[in-house]
Amino acid sequence: MYMAHRMFRREFRLLPQLVRDVGPGDTERAAIVADHADKICAILDAHHEGEDAKVWPLLLARGGEESMAIVPVMEKQHQDIHAALETVTALLPVWRGTAQGGAELASGVDVLSERLIEHMALEEKEILPLAEKHMTAAEWALFGEHAFATIPKKTLALGFGMVMYEGDSDVIKEVLTSAPFVPRLVMPVLGPRLYASHARRVYGTATPPRVGR
Repeated sequence: MYMAHRMFRREFRLLPQLVRDVGPGDTERAAIVADHADKICAILDAHHEGEDAKVWPLLLARGGEESMAIVPVMEKQHQDIHAALETVTALLPVWRGTAQGGAELASGVDVLSERLIEHMALEEKEILPLAEKHMTAAEWALFGEHAFATIPKKTLALGFGMVMYEGDSDVIKEVLTSAPFVPRLVMPVLGPRLYASHARRVYGTATPPRVGR
C-alpha cells in the first residue's frame, strides 16, 4: 500500500505541470500526456475499487467502533475523489485532440491530487493499523489480486514499473508471491523497462523526480 501511494503521490503531483507545459495546439504532446493521465487514472480507479470491495466490508464487520468511525470517512473521500476523477477523464478527450483548455484540465487534476493526497495520508494513519489487526494476510492478498485482475493488461506491467520505481525490493518480492506465475517472473524485469521508456516519453527522462511520501 505504501508503495502504491508513493507512486500515486508522484504521478498525480507531477501531472498538473505536465498539462500546463503543453503549448496551445500541440496535439502531439497533448496526446502523450493524455495517454499517461488515462493510465494513472485507470490504475487509481482499480485500486479504489479493490478497497471498496475487499477492505471496507471486512473492517466494518470486524473492527467495531474504530472501523465504524473511520471507514465511512474513507468511503466519502472515495466518492469525492471519484467525482474529481470523472471531471478529469471527461476533459481529457477534447484536450487530447485539440490541446485547448489545458488550464481547466490542470485545475481539475490539482483538485484530484489534493483530495487523493489527503485521503492517502489518513488511510495510512488510520486504516492500515486496522487492516493489520482485523484482516489476514490471505485476505489482504485478495485486495492485491483484485488489481491484477482489474487493471487493463496493457497497463498492468507499466503500472507495476511505476510502483517499483520508488519501491522497496523486498516488499516487491513479497507482493509478487500472490501474483500468477507468469507475471511473477516477468514483472520484475519488464515493469522497470516499460516505465523507463514511458517516463522518457512523458517526462523527457527515465528518472523523473521522486516525491516519496
